[in-house]
Amino acid sequence: MPFYITTPIYYVNAAPHLGHAYTAIAADVLARHQRQRGEDVFFLTGTDEHGEPVAIAAEEQGVAPIELADRNSQRFQDLMPLLDVSNDFFIRTTDPEHIRRVQEVLTRVRENGYVYEGTYEGWYCPRCADFKTEAEIGPGNTCPIHKIPLTREREDNWFFELSAFQGELERLFDERPDFVMPRHRYNEARAFLAGGLQDVSLTRPKLRWGVEVPWDRSQVFYVWFDALLNYYTALGFARGRQQDLTGRFWPATYHIIGKDILKFHTIYWPALLMAAGLPVPEHVFVHGFLLTPSEDGGEGEKMSKSRGNVIDPFKVIEDFGADALRFYLAREVAFGQDGPVSESGFMTRYETELANDYGNLASRTIAMIRRYRDGRLPATEHDPALVADFEGLVETVCAHLDRAEITTALEEIWKRVRRLNRYVEERAPWQLAKDPEQAAELDRVLATLHEGVRIVTVLLAPYLPGATAKLMAALGRTGPDDLRIDAARWTPAPIEVEALEPLFPKR
Repeated sequence: MPFYITTPIYYVNAAPHLGHAYTAIAADVLARHQRQRGEDVFFLTGTDEHGEPVAIAAEEQGVAPIELADRNSQRFQDLMPLLDVSNDFFIRTTDPEHIRRVQEVLTRVRENGYVYEGTYEGWYCPRCADFKTEAEIGPGNTCPIHKIPLTREREDNWFFELSAFQGELERLFDERPDFVMPRHRYNEARAFLAGGLQDVSLTRPKLRWGVEVPWDRSQVFYVWFDALLNYYTALGFARGRQQDLTGRFWPATYHIIGKDILKFHTIYWPALLMAAGLPVPEHVFVHGFLLTPSEDGGEGEKMSKSRGNVIDPFKVIEDFGADALRFYLAREVAFGQDGPVSESGFMTRYETELANDYGNLASRTIAMIRRYRDGRLPATEHDPALVADFEGLVETVCAHLDRAEITTALEEIWKRVRRLNRYVEERAPWQLAKDPEQAAELDRVLATLHEGVRIVTVLLAPYLPGATAKLMAALGRTGPDDLRIDAARWTPAPIEVEALEPLFPKR
């Protein structure tokens, strides 16, 4: 089955921060998991390089917009391998192929009768690049996201007839209650829709940094329509002009986005696709904000480039490694909710769960097999008591990840990590090793531990790709199918282990 997953494309008005890493890691966990299941996966990420926020940032720095775009896009591209993100393509919206396809699709929307000339007047946030409805305006005519005054804009431009899709969008939401996930985000989108749709500006006459409107060279397309189309246009040129992947992967299976861009992805985007005669995506999963802890013990506020309260993912990776960052972000904040993160939180999770629960479990298991059985065991039946505790685990993890519930799935796996640690203490292999009459039982306990560690490692591979690859090699499982999801089953087989360096050294 084709599985097409995307992150939002990231603004190049500043360098990457932890929020960008969060979204990319979440999408990567889902992409890697689907590859484990043998699905045909395409994973897209990239940078959003047009629009007013980029033009303003470039002007403030005294450089041309394309120079700023080149510099910061490269920073995002450099971040992906550091995070161990396995994207199949990185799109830049300044790519000529993207621009050409944007012009083609939006011309089709016009030819289908959903574009007309008009005059817009209303409140606008230059940092959101968004015209605000009355319901979206904060106290004192401010942006509720960026906390800055909105500007009053009046301009003659081309409009997209969003209102024409009120009924079709209502049917979409009624017929597909999992179109927007999780449920509380679906309710937010549905409430916006229930307020009645107004036509929106498709083009901007005052801005030059954007995709030129082919039927009116005096204007450029409003950046959101340019940006949203990246999910569709990328498939047309990700493998060069000779291989169009659109028929293979469209519509997208999952768009992973932050809640601040919910309106654009759950209302504007499906309407635009309908106007162009294209299928809408299967799911839009909306995650919450990573928050900086407040000094008074409150919830804190969103990490934001414009507010200057960001955590540098490059520094976190340098100190803790990519796997630790990936694990922490998937584990600490329930995916889909807001939640605080901190450097002290990284260290706590690192020491208690990665180093102790998992790393120490792996080291002890391998060390005992090497010490008591010279690193080798024959095929041995496993302890039914522990096998029973793993019953249905693969199916449960798959079901959660099919719904993009990456935190819940990880908790299910981690319950078994903790269970394996209890099993070590309950069965005390070091005591069994003292009694020659317990040799067969020691074999069974060690084989059971090996198999349990192997199973959780297969399931953890999308979260911890680096550490799990090392551990699987030490467990003697390096075949091409050893990390497939079907391998996460209890299977008696001969065992031969190798020495293992600490996966997560104590700091």
